[in-house]
Amino acid sequence: MALNNDQYKQILREYDERRFQNKYDLDKRIEEVYKVIPRLKELDDEIISLSAESGRRALFGDTEALEELKVQTKEIKSIQEQLLITNGYPMDYLSMQYRCSRCKDTGFIDSNKCKCLKQAIADMIYEGSNIKSVLERENFTTFSFKYYSDDYIDETIGLSPLSNMQKIVASCKSFIRHFDKKHENLLFLGNTGVGKTFLANCIAKELLDKGYTVIYLTAFRLFDILEKYKFGREENASLSASAQFEYILDCDLLIIDDLGTELSNSFTTSQLYLIINERLLRQKSSLISTNLSLDNINTNYSERIYSRIISNYHIRRIVGEDIRLHKALGETS
Repeated sequence: MALNNDQYKQILREYDERRFQNKYDLDKRIEEVYKVIPRLKELDDEIISLSAESGRRALFGDTEALEELKVQTKEIKSIQEQLLITNGYPMDYLSMQYRCSRCKDTGFIDSNKCKCLKQAIADMIYEGSNIKSVLERENFTTFSFKYYSDDYIDETIGLSPLSNMQKIVASCKSFIRHFDKKHENLLFLGNTGVGKTFLANCIAKELLDKGYTVIYLTAFRLFDILEKYKFGREENASLSASAQFEYILDCDLLIIDDLGTELSNSFTTSQLYLIINERLLRQKSSLISTNLSLDNINTNYSERIYSRIISNYHIRRIVGEDIRLHKALGETS
């Protein structure tokens, strides 16, 4: 869908409402602590009096007035913080609380869109395909190693499924920790049901919580968007595809799930190369999951795509039994 003016205004209205709510919540906290700790109001009144006096002195040429005000205000604020702590309140209880501390819930930093606003726009553009709705269920908190056996060694990797997944999870957490310092990409290989999508969701959840923009698309959905972008005839459809295409190229992390389930042809091959290559040039990270082997990727797509992946992606081969089948049997047993 296109992000039209009404939708953009809707997002900005939500930011306005967020700031209004922040101010309302602060006023309620102030009202509460004034009743519990009357001395806090006296100190606030003292700051107001000092500010007025400092302003009068500055008008008459007293150049030290403002500096003295800063020192005195800092001392009073310190006393207030100690009063809050002594009475069981957090030190910043009387400070404005923001959902996004970077932009202070304005959506902008120095006239540039904050990451939180970019993600809000991405969420609206990809309303039917983003993964936020499943992240409460699929994240590192709910991830379990119990579905990975330690009873045998997989010949393809020389490790048990459990040992292998433990190494992979550790590398994924390292990927998250160094996300803002390194430009890295991941390729998850493995059969259906071994946890590729779940692990991708774990990474997405962590990065979204850190304020990065993440877009999740199945391969089928990705190529549908790219087809509309390239061949769309209607003006509105073109605008929609254009906006989606730019976010595909520019988001902090692009997740392409189930590569190989789409209808493979010369168009999908050329577009996949375009996306992979352009994001590499922009130094934007990507995560691809697939049931295909590396040989299949080389055969089904192209040597250029295979080369880009081999050279620029950390390849993580996930082995084990079908977890979804285990869960289904567990529910019915």
